[in-house]
Amino acid sequence: MSDRPLEAARHSGLVRAGEPLLVMLSGGGDSVCLLDVARRLDARVSALHVNYGLRDGAEEDERFVRELCATLSVPLRVERVELGEGGNLQERARDARYALAERSAESDYAAGHTATDQAETVLYRLAVSPGSRSLHGMPARRGRLVRPLLGATRSEVREYLRERALDWREDPSNADRRFARARVRHDLLEALRSIGPAAERTIAETARQLRQEAELLDAAVDSALEELGGATAVSLAALREHAPALRRLVLRRLAGDRPVPESILEIDDRGTKTVDLGGGMRAVAEYGTLRFTRADDREVPEPVALAVPGRARFGDWQVEAELAAPGDVVVSAEALGARAIVRGWSEGDRMRPVGLGGTKTLQDLFTDRKVPRALRRTLPVVEAAGKIVWVAGVAVDERFAAAEGAPGTVGLSARVRR
Repeated sequence: MSDRPLEAARHSGLVRAGEPLLVMLSGGGDSVCLLDVARRLDARVSALHVNYGLRDGAEEDERFVRELCATLSVPLRVERVELGEGGNLQERARDARYALAERSAESDYAAGHTATDQAETVLYRLAVSPGSRSLHGMPARRGRLVRPLLGATRSEVREYLRERALDWREDPSNADRRFARARVRHDLLEALRSIGPAAERTIAETARQLRQEAELLDAAVDSALEELGGATAVSLAALREHAPALRRLVLRRLAGDRPVPESILEIDDRGTKTVDLGGGMRAVAEYGTLRFTRADDREVPEPVALAVPGRARFGDWQVEAELAAPGDVVVSAEALGARAIVRGWSEGDRMRPVGLGGTKTLQDLFTDRKVPRALRRTLPVVEAAGKIVWVAGVAVDERFAAAEGAPGTVGLSARVRR
């Protein structure tokens, strides 16, 4: 049992001998275990520690990490970050940490998430996010972010640390029931363990299998949509030829991951009929062709040009680009160029948000960040050279992001001006 984390990381294939791996090292047990495991598997290990200065023990955490890395001869980078006010503090801290890792890593960077973290994530998402994707949990790899310890539980990690005589730091917030994650950890998951002692491993393994199955289903939907002629409108007659389960998935994809009643397939092929799906989404059948629209599509402001530096009015918003200024976000002047476009969200829009290590649809970002549906169509989307730079108040693309105070930057900001 004590070597379970080592075997889990070896089996994952995410820690490779002789290859660079940046470990995000908080000083907690999971990250200390990951650091030691990566060294034992002969990766070229380095570490990143982020000190937010948010709690009394922050300086002690940094001191502990420095001493640990010095003892283990692991190169360490320490960053101090001020998060400011507003929003979900834990979420902003995570985004900042991942963004730093993305910029600092020579190759992959690793988080010490365990099977227990996976179980907690699935349970939390089930409570707040409807839909089957809540069951998929965290992927073992997302872009350059890897999670080699998903096959080991937190208790197995602690056993490993004790066996290896490795110290670690405990974050008091992990036991603070004011945080939803702590309530899931200490109340809900403990209750499930009383029913089945291996509850967390069972949940984590279920998430892994469902994620694999979802990838297969997504490929089947992609193939069906290609056969049906596109991602915005399909022939009802052709759709009826597919198996019921695939029809449901195709309809859901077309409706922006919203459930669609299968009775819509029974609409007569003559004339036009509209079905309100709620949340502003409507299904429109016109002479045998089915498409999906939003009730507020007509209210989306027209795209406008944004000079750099300069300002532009987009609906009720005023968007500004200022050289060498802080703004809401800071981006590279070279990457942005001398002119950008401000427009509304379009179906299928994707970007590479800082910290995620891969692309994501704006639909999914809006859902994750809990952006009200009524607001999504009118939020300013800044685009340059055909790529999304920034969605106001939601995310900035890693290909454009820059550090505040760095040379050659532009501050982007958006304010409501009615």
